[in-house]
Amino acid sequence: MRKKFKNKDLAARLGVSGTLVSLVLNNKADQQGIRKDTQEKVLTLARQMGYFESLHEKDEVAPVDENPGVIGMVVPSLDDPFVYQIAPFLHKVFSDIGVGFSLVTKDPDDQRYDRLIGAFKKFYCGLILLGDTADENTVRSLRSTNYPFILLEKSVKLRLNTVNTDTVYGAMLIVNHIEKLGYKNIIIITDRKSFRSDPTATQNVLNAIEQKTDINRPVVVEIDNSHSFNDMDLGQFEKYLRPPYRADVIIIMNADLVYPIITVLRKRKLRIPQDIALVSMEEGPGFDLMYSPITCLRKPLSIMSMKIANMIWSEVKNSGKGKFKRQVNITPELIIRSSCGTV
Repeated sequence: MRKKFKNKDLAARLGVSGTLVSLVLNNKADQQGIRKDTQEKVLTLARQMGYFESLHEKDEVAPVDENPGVIGMVVPSLDDPFVYQIAPFLHKVFSDIGVGFSLVTKDPDDQRYDRLIGAFKKFYCGLILLGDTADENTVRSLRSTNYPFILLEKSVKLRLNTVNTDTVYGAMLIVNHIEKLGYKNIIIITDRKSFRSDPTATQNVLNAIEQKTDINRPVVVEIDNSHSFNDMDLGQFEKYLRPPYRADVIIIMNADLVYPIITVLRKRKLRIPQDIALVSMEEGPGFDLMYSPITCLRKPLSIMSMKIANMIWSEVKNSGKGKFKRQVNITPELIIRSSCGTV
């Protein structure tokens, strides 16, 4: 049998008065001027402690909203390693506050996608737009109706809520490590589509390299990642693996390019890291199990998910009219493995 819910227990855990808890649970908090974030803390813990379940057992109706809705995250593709890495964390943090969570893939047809955005407003109480899904038309449409949304891994000049990885700091970590290893000739390989839509991450690496007098000017190679694995044109960077350039290390901007590039290197009988070192600006599945394990930047997915959940839920509770818009940059961690060689 479920333990009986008591207001004083919840109040003690939050460090607030029992009166405040009672006002929130009886839908009188707004009348008394209790802050929205304080109300949400009370409701979140009440859900976790079984307040709503105890009412169901008594066939009673909660004075406050029991089902706050569903948050949707619109993603460019389900093939993106970042999507299935962060999705479980987001599902967990939203579940903890009693909110549903759903993934939606962007329709490749722009006109159909524009129509879907209108439909999303009926099914979701708020949206997370990942990367290229936050295009100009979508952002304008959502802003025009004060619809609650935030941007994830997308930098814009507008005053919007955003959660991004600090790619400037990440680039510095990678380049400093490469310098320490004594490498001078670098190939930077990036996905053509993502590079042309937002070259910021690649430019941050170039800027970090320019500050190092011991490293030569790098070569940037764009790979068309829209084809299947076997149809990718990877030969355009092979000429830099031999003299006169003869690269020491490859920096790969996108995790899903790591596997095909390693396949090419192995076909050319080039060993990692003995013949050429390799690092990735993103972490992909199984990087620690590969031969050789891949050095990469790791995003703190748990911390990032908490920031995302707090930010979007604040927007939902304020009906998209929150006074403050926050731009949060999350610091990545450099995971050093054998693919980059050793000092």
